Amino acid sequence: MSELVDLAERLVAIPSHVDETAAGDAIEAWLREETDALVERDAVGNVLAYREPPGQTDASDGDTLALVGHHDVVPPADRQTTDEGEYVVERRDGRLCGRGTADMKGALAGCMLAFRDAIPPAGRTLAFASFVGEEAGGTGARHAIDEGFAPDRAVVAEGSTGYSAPGVTDVAVAHKGRRASTLVARGTAAHASEPEAGENAVYLASDAIDVVRDLAAPAATVFGESVTGSLAVTVVEGGETWNVIPERCTVTIDERTVPGDRADLGRVEEAVSDVEWRVDQDLPPMACDDAEFADAALAVAREVHDDRGLDAPDHVVKPHATDAGWLADAGTACLVGGAAEPGEAHTDAESVGIDVLERCRQLYRGICERTV
Repeated sequence: MSELVDLAERLVAIPSHVDETAAGDAIEAWLREETDALVERDAVGNVLAYREPPGQTDASDGDTLALVGHHDVVPPADRQTTDEGEYVVERRDGRLCGRGTADMKGALAGCMLAFRDAIPPAGRTLAFASFVGEEAGGTGARHAIDEGFAPDRAVVAEGSTGYSAPGVTDVAVAHKGRRASTLVARGTAAHASEPEAGENAVYLASDAIDVVRDLAAPAATVFGESVTGSLAVTVVEGGETWNVIPERCTVTIDERTVPGDRADLGRVEEAVSDVEWRVDQDLPPMACDDAEFADAALAVAREVHDDRGLDAPDHVVKPHATDAGWLADAGTACLVGGAAEPGEAHTDAESVGIDVLERCRQLYRGICERTV
């Protein structure tokens, strides 16, 4: 079986949903053994590596292109672990099956091999990053950025297969972000037999929900691709017992943001008294601002697909937030491309196509070698 699948299988087998250290150790050791790159392990466990151009003494002389992934995963299902605590990983029906195969150690293995094997154009520094904490809001990426990780361009190897057509690995030029908010309505408690003696926080929350329902969802256009966000109330909690007017009610809102636009949730506080709006999480959206990079990556993807007799990929929009959002916020031109298909990640039947992994390895290497 191929070197790629062997490496992916080794990475997938290492538990990394609570502690990413062992997976990071394996990635770091492989890079040190297989490449002549400068390899770093930062304070939070990110693995970073750089292949500098021969003879380059000034970073301003060229560009830096990074292949980016993460080695943390969401908790596995019982069926995805052994009695010894290892992850179960199997090759079955042309697919690699197990926690982290799709999200995203399979594509990460492809990045590692492409980073090793690519012959970049003169002046280009190749970088590699495998972050911790992606599933916890991008804590690893944010730390690396704060410490100076700033490639000019990056390919983030999250899933982009099956978007424009089944089985096609597309190039995502944008993705949505996620803003999680809470509305807190504060009323006055009273006995339910005398409701007029209090102020019902559930009624205040209901008025706030009506304002949310009338707000426009965010929308944008990136390279001609429409990106439409969403806004939804997902949890309402208020009251403690049947005979007391509730003095507090909370409303949870899931908002999918888009590049350059967000819902005007501040209007809720203006429209309804005694309701406070707070933001609990804000994962940024991403839009590639480098058309030359986006077009060059798509050209490589189309060559890879044509060589294999597959339908041509396209520029697409990804619905899920990734570490590309943090990198783009910091000034890196980002694209997203990887082997995972919609609906594969975070499931108890997670898997990835072996042929798609091989295709992604070729795609990553081609992008590293393409002059843009």
